[in-house]
Amino acid sequence: MDEMQMEMEAQAQAHVLLFPWPQQGHINPMLHLASVLLDAGLHVTFLHTDHNLRHRFARPHHPTRLRLLSIPDGLPDDHPRAVGGLIELLDSMRTAGSAAYRALLLTESSRSRPDSLDDAPPPVTCVVVDGVMPFAITVAEEIGVPALAFRTESAFAFLAYLSVPRLLELGENPVPSDEQVRGVPGMEGLLRRRDLPRVVPTKQDDVDAEEADPVPVLLTIADTAAHCRNSRALILNTAASMEGPAIARIAPHMRDVFAVGPLHARVATNTIALEKHEDDDDYGCKAWLDGQDDRSVVYVNLGSLTVLSSEQLAEFLHGLVAAGYAFLFVLRPDMVASSSAVLQEAVEAAGERALVVEWVPRDVHYVLRHRAVGCFLMHGGWNSMLEAAVEGVPVVCWPFFADQPVVSRFVAAIWKTGLDMKDVCDRAVVERMVREAMESPEIRASAQAMARQLRLDVAAGGSSSSELQRLVGFINELSAVHVRSRDADENSSPAASLLT
Repeated sequence: MDEMQMEMEAQAQAHVLLFPWPQQGHINPMLHLASVLLDAGLHVTFLHTDHNLRHRFARPHHPTRLRLLSIPDGLPDDHPRAVGGLIELLDSMRTAGSAAYRALLLTESSRSRPDSLDDAPPPVTCVVVDGVMPFAITVAEEIGVPALAFRTESAFAFLAYLSVPRLLELGENPVPSDEQVRGVPGMEGLLRRRDLPRVVPTKQDDVDAEEADPVPVLLTIADTAAHCRNSRALILNTAASMEGPAIARIAPHMRDVFAVGPLHARVATNTIALEKHEDDDDYGCKAWLDGQDDRSVVYVNLGSLTVLSSEQLAEFLHGLVAAGYAFLFVLRPDMVASSSAVLQEAVEAAGERALVVEWVPRDVHYVLRHRAVGCFLMHGGWNSMLEAAVEGVPVVCWPFFADQPVVSRFVAAIWKTGLDMKDVCDRAVVERMVREAMESPEIRASAQAMARQLRLDVAAGGSSSSELQRLVGFINELSAVHVRSRDADENSSPAASLLT
């Protein structure tokens, strides 16, 4: 058998199980990874939790090389699984979810190869798991299935997570201070303490509440980052043109690193439905945007987990109205405890210049690529940042938690594609920054230059495209070695000896 035939056979047998952390911001990029792996000819099983598959995500429209399976997450069905319950979800996934995952992976990796791949996929030969779930790496390797880690934050933020023990040793914990930090290699003189990753705020409307000690949670997150070195390789949804220095700093800590993003820019069509919805109603967003002038609309979307106090919402809305531009505001029903009065007042003041909706279907870049959108007021989430970057849209970042403060710092200080509004929620600041993002030729030029470079990165011959090809080859080789090892074990078993 020549080398090409061996490569084709390895690809035909490669079957990757993808296992994301069960939150929207982690699931969507993993679905994009699934799409590009399918396009490369691999078999893919996408592992949801029962809750998400039942309530949030549609069945896929894709050839038979894709399957959706699910396992329990161990929480009651009516558990909100919102920002305040993330630690409960993490604990439950480490126990009930881990046991169910082990049982499923044992079955899926050990079943017999079908006579025809038209009848059933081959056994699972490799897993790509969300790096925030160390147990998923450990379980797979214990079973004998090679595991890769996929992290959905920026490379700079991942490097900051790796540096948490050193940061705490230096007393450089995240607080609203401009004191520069020394504990993140390569970012000395850039990151301030206010720019470091932070845990979920415990105080919202209750100003008398005490903030919980963030250190245990920070150490838990840092441990998930460090555990990625136990995987066969680390996959990052980024490009070398954006985060080359961070990738270079991370590489010595990992067996291998693949920078393959922005993944959503490689998916020509939405071959896998991202979210379940009853119909194609977009709350009138497209029709409303179609009626606006070019680059005249501020798009406001603070992500799937950000929560606001009613006072913060009022500051945002009054600032947006005062800025004088039309705005499209995605306001989730669970984002603010009580918003009706302030929302009604602001919408009445803005008149036809405002559209407030509960949800925008599909990925956020559905709106960002519209000609009417002039800037994006967002939370600094990495998915949203990549989507704005690919479309060349200036941003204003109001980070809420996790890696978002790091992203917002790079937006303003390094990439210069937008402005950083962290640690302040004041109507005058909102007004000023929105106007600057909408009107600054320098910011828009930087944003459009980044978009041009990212399109080159994902095009044939670009850095991310080349890395993706290398990743597919790496998975095929891992799978081939796994299959050969499994076949050898089967042939040397007592049962096999009796048949010879």
